[in-house]
Amino acid sequence: MKVLLIHNFYQLRGGECAVFESEQQMLRAAGHEVLLYTRHNDEIARGGLLASAALPIRTVWNPETHRAIGELLARESPDVAHFTNTFPLISPSAYDACCNAGVPVVQSIHNYRWLCPAATFFRDGEICEECVDHSLLRSVRYGCYRDSRPATATVAAMVAFHRRRSLFAKVDRFVALTEFARAKLAEGGFPKDRIVVKPNSVDFERIPPIPVSDRSYALFAGRLSDEKGVHTLLDGWKQLTTTIPLRIAGDGPLRDEIARRIVDESIQDVQLLGPLPPENLLETLRRARILVFPSLWYEGMPMSIVEAFASGVPVIASRLGGMAEMIEDNRNGVLFRSGDSADLAKKLDAVFGNLEAIEAMSHGALQTFDARHRPEQNCERLIEIYRAAIQASGQR
Repeated sequence: MKVLLIHNFYQLRGGECAVFESEQQMLRAAGHEVLLYTRHNDEIARGGLLASAALPIRTVWNPETHRAIGELLARESPDVAHFTNTFPLISPSAYDACCNAGVPVVQSIHNYRWLCPAATFFRDGEICEECVDHSLLRSVRYGCYRDSRPATATVAAMVAFHRRRSLFAKVDRFVALTEFARAKLAEGGFPKDRIVVKPNSVDFERIPPIPVSDRSYALFAGRLSDEKGVHTLLDGWKQLTTTIPLRIAGDGPLRDEIARRIVDESIQDVQLLGPLPPENLLETLRRARILVFPSLWYEGMPMSIVEAFASGVPVIASRLGGMAEMIEDNRNGVLFRSGDSADLAKKLDAVFGNLEAIEAMSHGALQTFDARHRPEQNCERLIEIYRAAIQASGQR
């Protein structure tokens, strides 16, 4: 099968970028021909003031990508076009180019941008679904995207414009990562019969895990921002009754604030590692006794959790959204009440020093990876989705 993969890279590499790269590798490994069309947000800074001024219009409709993708489709005639992210440089104008060329469209949904301009259903430290319950104007009122009303208005305009132009008629299959996300999309108006579920995978061979007795710390790996629950993390560490070393890997807007809190509040056994290269982060993860994931928003399917499963590392996570679907209590990890630092501390105190329980959950994590996240079965599922999209496109 000839597949065109389309993705807009963010300035900071995240899970969507990792999934885009993983899927192209596994498709090629399975013998499929893969074409790429990508843009990168670094182009915005390189384009100067003129490009920045035009960005709001191009976020809604980019004639350049519409033309370029149309030419690529005419030249290569792929069987299907699979989008990971179109925001902000590609824009949904690319869907029209595919429809004009008669090429089926698959869109993976890694966040909630089509329902919430902030993409997270998260505002002022808690879950917010006002844009679904009322209208997108709520997001503009609050300045939900980058704390800016003008920037939020641009995203809201993109969503409103393309939903009025029959967005749902142009995409043959939407790929949700969890059943929770599928239900949220359907609640927000997505056509239920075109939403399918396919979890993420990681494209590396499962390595025998490091013995539990040789793992000496808990690990947080992710963006240091409000929605990731980093303050809940530190509050929890202050309430531990046992000594548990914590390593924090990542970067983000709260990095300096987190560093100050560790010093000012004398939070013991916490070390900031900063951003790590992927290979170093994976080795740091393999040597962790448990991955701590205290996120306050619904999440999509965090790659750090999938990588933890592949490494035989159990996960303690918020009982919320996609995390509650991925983590099976006391089998591959432990769930705690979202935002409840006391419950986090209680669960950590109970499980971290119990090597027998950690060993059992380590095996459960590996079993979860084998059952849900191996590249081979993920590729088979992806091809099934492509074939369904091709059939739906022909009927359309």
